[in-house]
Amino acid sequence: MMSDKMVQIPFNKLVNWMFEEYKRTQTIFGVSEVKFFKKTNDQQIKLFGETMETPVGPAAGPHTQLAQNIIASYLSGSRFFELKSVQIMDELEIPKPCILAEDECYNTEWSTELPIMGAFDEYVKAWFALHVLQKEFFNQSDRRFMFNMSVGYDLKGIQSPKVDEFVEGLKDASKTAIFKECLASLLENVDQFEKIDRAFIEQISPNICTSITLSTMHGCPPAEIEAIIKYLLSEKKLHTFVKMNPTLLGYEYVRNTFDKMGYKYISLKEESFTHDLQFKDGVEMLKRLKAFAADHKKDFGVKMSNTLPVKITKSELPGDEMYMSGRALYPLTINLAYKLAAEFKGDLNISYSGGADAFNIGRIFETGIQPITVATTLLKPGAYMRFKQMADLLDPLMANQQSSKLDMEKLKALAESSFDDANHLKEKRDVINRKTELKLPILDCFIAPCTVGCPIEQDVPEYLRLVGEERYEEAFDVIVSKNPFPFITGTICTHNCMTKCTRLDYDESVHIRGQKLVAAEKGFDAYMQKIPTLKPVSSAKVAVIGAGPSGLAAAYFLAKGGMEVTVFDKRAKAGGTVEYVIPDFRISREAISKDIKLIEKMGVKFEFGVDPKVSVSEYKAKGFQYVYLAIGAGKTNDLDIQGDTERVMGAIPFLEDFNSNKDALKLGKNVAVVGGGNSAMDAARAALRVKGVENVYVVYRRTKDYMPADHEELIYAVEDGVIFKELLAPVSLTKGVLKCQKMALGQADGSGRRRPMAVEGAFEELLIDTVLSAIGELIDYDLLKSNGIEVGEKGVIRVNEETLETNVENVFIGGDALVGPWTVVGAAKHGTIVAKAILEKEQLVFKQEFISKIAFNNEKQLLEIAEKKGVMKPVADHKLESDRCLECNKVCNICAEVCPNRANLMIPVNGKGLTNMNQILHVDGMCNVCGNCATFCPYSSEPYKVKLTLFWSEKDFQDSDNSGFLVVEDGAEVVVKLRLAGEISTVKFDESGKTDVQIDESIAAFVWTVIDKYGYLYKI
Repeated sequence: MMSDKMVQIPFNKLVNWMFEEYKRTQTIFGVSEVKFFKKTNDQQIKLFGETMETPVGPAAGPHTQLAQNIIASYLSGSRFFELKSVQIMDELEIPKPCILAEDECYNTEWSTELPIMGAFDEYVKAWFALHVLQKEFFNQSDRRFMFNMSVGYDLKGIQSPKVDEFVEGLKDASKTAIFKECLASLLENVDQFEKIDRAFIEQISPNICTSITLSTMHGCPPAEIEAIIKYLLSEKKLHTFVKMNPTLLGYEYVRNTFDKMGYKYISLKEESFTHDLQFKDGVEMLKRLKAFAADHKKDFGVKMSNTLPVKITKSELPGDEMYMSGRALYPLTINLAYKLAAEFKGDLNISYSGGADAFNIGRIFETGIQPITVATTLLKPGAYMRFKQMADLLDPLMANQQSSKLDMEKLKALAESSFDDANHLKEKRDVINRKTELKLPILDCFIAPCTVGCPIEQDVPEYLRLVGEERYEEAFDVIVSKNPFPFITGTICTHNCMTKCTRLDYDESVHIRGQKLVAAEKGFDAYMQKIPTLKPVSSAKVAVIGAGPSGLAAAYFLAKGGMEVTVFDKRAKAGGTVEYVIPDFRISREAISKDIKLIEKMGVKFEFGVDPKVSVSEYKAKGFQYVYLAIGAGKTNDLDIQGDTERVMGAIPFLEDFNSNKDALKLGKNVAVVGGGNSAMDAARAALRVKGVENVYVVYRRTKDYMPADHEELIYAVEDGVIFKELLAPVSLTKGVLKCQKMALGQADGSGRRRPMAVEGAFEELLIDTVLSAIGELIDYDLLKSNGIEVGEKGVIRVNEETLETNVENVFIGGDALVGPWTVVGAAKHGTIVAKAILEKEQLVFKQEFISKIAFNNEKQLLEIAEKKGVMKPVADHKLESDRCLECNKVCNICAEVCPNRANLMIPVNGKGLTNMNQILHVDGMCNVCGNCATFCPYSSEPYKVKLTLFWSEKDFQDSDNSGFLVVEDGAEVVVKLRLAGEISTVKFDESGKTDVQIDESIAAFVWTVIDKYGYLYKI
């Protein structure tokens, strides 16, 4: 267990923290100086009589609940702050975690988790802190930011003494204790500043808010909403925005929008729509309120929009209902904005929040909508630093904002285009889990998820940077240290790496595969000239049976390690499936041959035209001490279909025939390909290239969404003209008619895909001349058994999982022959494992090092990484992608970036046993267990539970199970209470950092670094 209660930092400690952190690391609450927004012109925005440098800021939510959150927002470019909503119920017990922002965002409660006047204190502290920052860092005396308070939900609650105290306090804080405390603290410490004097401090206005946003609860009666706003305008004399709910669009509109944009899985409640304010009533209410506001000489407008209530169907978060925001909300919000604005002919003040980000914020602003607030985009990697790009984008546009009315033409165009905006379609990030299976370590956690996600663990960030610096030969060297197929994998790899890329949580994955191909094409010749042909140093010989990717990978590493290797294959060339099955429109034979030349350069020998049924004993009789069976999955999985089965052929044999002589093929006019994998797409696209073929159908028993083929292969198939026939299962082929059973999707099965169910009595007939079956290949168990290899239940081949050695000594098996149809890089992984195992048996070195000494300018690299953080940058040129790589192996910090409350900190530590200078410290008192760091950490663990934790009190230390420490005494000797793996000990540090008891030296170095250099972190 652990506490989810946040501890508020006193103002003087907050200011000290800002300046001490900046002195140490040139960051303030994790925002790097390179991400500080600095205004480049004099253009400003006016709102409610106040002035802002930029019209962007955090929405009322997790990013405006604490002073440090507001500070981080300000530094990176925010100048409008919609403070987190308060309500009369301010002692909420919120089940945790409460945020899930993997794609579109869901939350269970975004009202303040502090008591109302606790929230008030945070806002006053932030108000003073921002004045200090704008003067000290940007030398600005006049305020250029504004705060907007937010309240909910009913009139009685808003009129209650404590909510009224909050509202009145933000209108004029001069008589409040916290305002006096902050003012006195700055005056007492004025000498610590360079640009701030007493006069500047004393002129800081106590009038913090002149405006308010009403956050209407879903289901709030229209009359109640109107009464509250009239009260705020007339009695409280505040300029007022009222949040409008997406439910105004109606259930059918919202349901249809989600369905056509790929969000079919979002489960709506119709009563959320019927119980909410209806559009017609809302328009009439707004007309009355506009007139009422004018009579009271106050500005009035609408806030677009509130979150959308949806059902919790998969235990995503605790409870029954959650609230959706983010990119899926954008088409709804911008269309609701247009629909309402049209009722007022553009004469309506609109404040916007609903899927705004760097991709659309400029276009939203150009319609006349402002201010624009964001939340979900700040919950993703880059987080607060994303403000810098948004502020920079808006900066040059501000000069054109003249009219007080909205530009209805631009708003209409923006609303209409939203349904086709690729950044808001689900397929942009469809069912991609960036998590790895690794458990998060307490120290040294920085990893590149792309490298970990690659079966052969390619050093992706390293070669991407080398390509970017045009050091192609070195990049090629990095690649081939672990991968003998730079051309093949640079062209057709299924790129597991790209499904783990951190860029997916920004915009889209770095196109890693394409960069590999650039390195291969530009680095191959120089590399090949440099390396000598290798000769064996061992007398032991290895026979590799099968010249496909797995066998070739094993041969490559065995030869590099000094062994004599011969590869045997039944065909006339090396390459296996890649050479003989994959069509030439997907990969050129020249590319394949270059990879084979690299393998030959290692000294690998080849013998072709060999009978695949030659026994293992015969190879051993010929003097081969080791045998690797890399024979592939040699049997076709037959399609269960009645009728003219002579017109049914396997997709793999068809592709082999296509590659050898496609002109000899006779398929007829209409071809059906049964299956949904990459082989099915290859077969379908190849069939379209056969003379006489007019139509090719892919027949699949589920929908296209569930096809296992790579997304890009589906796109290529569509572009080529392949026709997809979904929810059909072939039954018979008779006289040119393919009869198919119609299917429907039932509940999800173990794979997470919805199970196809036959629709009784429903069939569809297609005119088909030839059926190509692409439902997989089977392992040839008979061949294995004949060689004495043990096969267990359900066809599981008994091997040592670490070495892939079979029950027959020194005989190994891998690739498709072991697991069935697999990927090139997966097969290469098996070959690598086998090579390593054999080399270890022979006491030889398994070599995966780079030949070159790869060196980078460390200072330049770190600066470039810092500049890339928080910048949305989609693919511009697939061949020039390296500057989009975030180099997570060098600097990760994702858990620190995405924490709204700054509870995870990056601390530079020099210590024995540490492999990375940067370590993550979790600060218990700043964490409310929202769960966001767990969502984005590439490990399968939660950073807020695992990382070394700093505690601020004995009670918090005892209430938690986290490994961490509490500073008990801070004098000449520092006494620390330390918990590691559940064991508690008391440790004394002397002035040099030495401990009185023996503890892990890396942990000791980390704790001492915090004590010695970061005292402001615990002296709260």
